[in-house]
Amino acid sequence: MNPTINNTTFSSIEVDGTVYNHDIIIRSNGQVEKRKKKLSKAVYGTSHTVSLEEIEHTYDTGAQKIIIGNGQYGALKLSDKACEFLHNRNCEILIKETPEAIKLWNKEEGILIGLFHLTC
Repeated sequence: MNPTINNTTFSSIEVDGTVYNHDIIIRSNGQVEKRKKKLSKAVYGTSHTVSLEEIEHTYDTGAQKIIIGNGQYGALKLSDKACEFLHNRNCEILIKETPEAIKLWNKEEGILIGLFHLTC
């Protein structure tokens, strides 16, 4: 069962009653982890473009969908290589501004993973 995302504001997100003040990923088993954005920053000089290396770290084998909250104003983007990696694994990509992405997360079913950017 996927955890419930209760709320998000600029620089915070609440998952099952726990508030996080950093970007997170939610694994297909429901575990919440800090996003490893340094993997993308090492490639692009910014964490606003998700690299192949970061998506390889984020992806869980067998995931059917990844829901990406790309920030309060939509600043986060997936690199072409990250998109190709997910496509080759038949993992549907659903990307929305974080407030909309959490609504989507809470209603979607199946084997999901999530990546949520909390600021811009």
